[in-house]
Amino acid sequence: MNNYNIKMTLKSIAITGVAAILFFSCKPAVQAPNSNQVPLVSPQGIAENFVLYYTETPELVEIPMEVAMGAALKKPARLTAILRSEKSEDFQHLNFPYRTFPDGLVLEVFDASGNKSVIASDYGIIYSATNVIDLRGNVVITTHEGKVLKTPQLYYDKTAEWVYTSEKFTYINPEDQTVMDGKGMDFSRDFSILNAHKTFGFVTVKEETND
Repeated sequence: MNNYNIKMTLKSIAITGVAAILFFSCKPAVQAPNSNQVPLVSPQGIAENFVLYYTETPELVEIPMEVAMGAALKKPARLTAILRSEKSEDFQHLNFPYRTFPDGLVLEVFDASGNKSVIASDYGIIYSATNVIDLRGNVVITTHEGKVLKTPQLYYDKTAEWVYTSEKFTYINPEDQTVMDGKGMDFSRDFSILNAHKTFGFVTVKEETND
């Protein structure tokens, strides 16, 4: 092969290489599958005007031996909470079962005396295995005493009867006429125990008086 043919061959190889580079650089990048991504699944059922009642497990009361040997009498179950939602999607068929409320929900919680507190949010998830409710979007808690907590996300542990959030919050207490802003809070469902993780200060709420 003479020098002319060698130069033409090298030139052809160079042109082909540049064309290949341009061709592959114009193709969209293909992302590798992410093992952390949750696969898309469909609910096994969709319910409208969904209502779920929570009751306290009845205690067992021993009956005197002369009445019945080893017998027991159950106390009536106590209603502890009612969850209402316009729409519920059922994913209970999965390994980690849950139920979603894409249109929001309202949770009414009752204490031992029957006093009702109300929790509302734009979106909700109930994790059946852990009995935890994940509330998201404009979460507002209003107690029977008029105390109000506002936060973008909040968790309610039904088993422990404990509520907690790591997000910013606003807490309004009409008893001492204060408004508290902070980040991170956990408390009992009746607000008798309240732990604010970080606070930004208190603001006194002045009552309006009519002359």
